[in-house]
Amino acid sequence: MSQANRLRQRARALSAAELESIPWIGPLEAPARERAQAALVVSEVDPGDFICRVGRPVTYWFGLIDGLLKMSNDDSQGPIMTFTGVAPGGWFGEGTALKREAYRYNIQALRRSLVAGLPVETFHWLLDHSIGFNRFVMNQLNERLGQFIAAREIDRITDPDVRVARSLANLFHPGLFPGVGQVLRITQQELAYLVGLSRQRVNQALARWQQAGAIRVEYGGLRVLDLDTLRSAGRGMD
Repeated sequence: MSQANRLRQRARALSAAELESIPWIGPLEAPARERAQAALVVSEVDPGDFICRVGRPVTYWFGLIDGLLKMSNDDSQGPIMTFTGVAPGGWFGEGTALKREAYRYNIQALRRSLVAGLPVETFHWLLDHSIGFNRFVMNQLNERLGQFIAAREIDRITDPDVRVARSLANLFHPGLFPGVGQVLRITQQELAYLVGLSRQRVNQALARWQQAGAIRVEYGGLRVLDLDTLRSAGRGMD
């Protein structure tokens, strides 16, 4: 059985708490909110499971309730390149859903995660009927553009400490990942996968930023203490 079919078999309706965690539900007009809540499903995925795969047609617009995902290229075309991570509260794939095209990237779970899905037909119905939904999607597209510009900058950075700082700043983006708050549940190995460095080198970088007062390494995750320091890391050297 394919992973896509397994995910569909596991799908269930969202709990009240899970619905409340979705950032775009609240601003919807009452009829649109009722339609969205009725259509939304959530499924638990295991580490290594693919939520989206290159070449597959879009069927849902996805959001991460809990866990950690990565967006990457097709490994059949050469070395794997991670484009970005997806942290709790993040919704992704709106561009693909808008165009109803096949995915051009993979989305894979780095840890056991809870992923919500809105059917693409409901996604388009909301675009046609809800001003609140349109505003959210427009803001998402704008923030996503900034995110990928930042990711392009990170790819060109040779200082590993700066790469880690900027990558962490992206994962603490309050607009794209509102479910993170001040603490991100992530291991050093998971961060290494996202940044493209060894776990040992990531550990050294985290020690530097903790000493600088920008973060605090806690059991099972990282707490951001000074997001501006992470965002501006290495700016004087650019």
